[in-house]
Amino acid sequence: MPSFHNPVLIVTPGVRLTSLASSDADALVECFRDSEVRRWLPLPDPYTKEIAEDWCTHTSEELRASGRGLVVAIRSDTDLLGSLDAKRVDWRAQTLELSYWTAPAHRGQGIMTAAVRTLATWLLSTLEFQRIELRISPENTASQRVAERAGFTREGTARNAGFTDAGRTDLVIHSLVPQDLW
Repeated sequence: MPSFHNPVLIVTPGVRLTSLASSDADALVECFRDSEVRRWLPLPDPYTKEIAEDWCTHTSEELRASGRGLVVAIRSDTDLLGSLDAKRVDWRAQTLELSYWTAPAHRGQGIMTAAVRTLATWLLSTLEFQRIELRISPENTASQRVAERAGFTREGTARNAGFTDAGRTDLVIHSLVPQDLW
């Protein structure tokens, strides 16, 4: 199975996508205390610094090296702004799913939309994936807007397909394919 390399992608002036680092652990713990993030992501509770350090180093590196996933930080020169996670990677079918979260102080600024579009374009153009999916709870209107503004097409709803700490949820499927870029 192919592996991902560690991309450094420019999102906008001053914002880039890079690998997570152990120094991101404290910011992750703080972000994952936010009720809005916890509402949509099934995270361990409590989300400890040890869990964060493992995710930022060992787990994200193992996913990347094995080709099973790619976790990238969205960062400015001083802050961790959020993260994107490529998962359910199928190299043979050339498909994957992206998920994302934004740090509370950086929401509503268009950063996530630009980051999703940047990573998706790189995955489709450079790595030649043929389909990227987003699977979003219908109640998560902010993520729905990110999907639409990043150029993804809403395809339909997978009933009872996801879960959070609050229980089961439907998931709205959005997709981006190479033809959508041109």
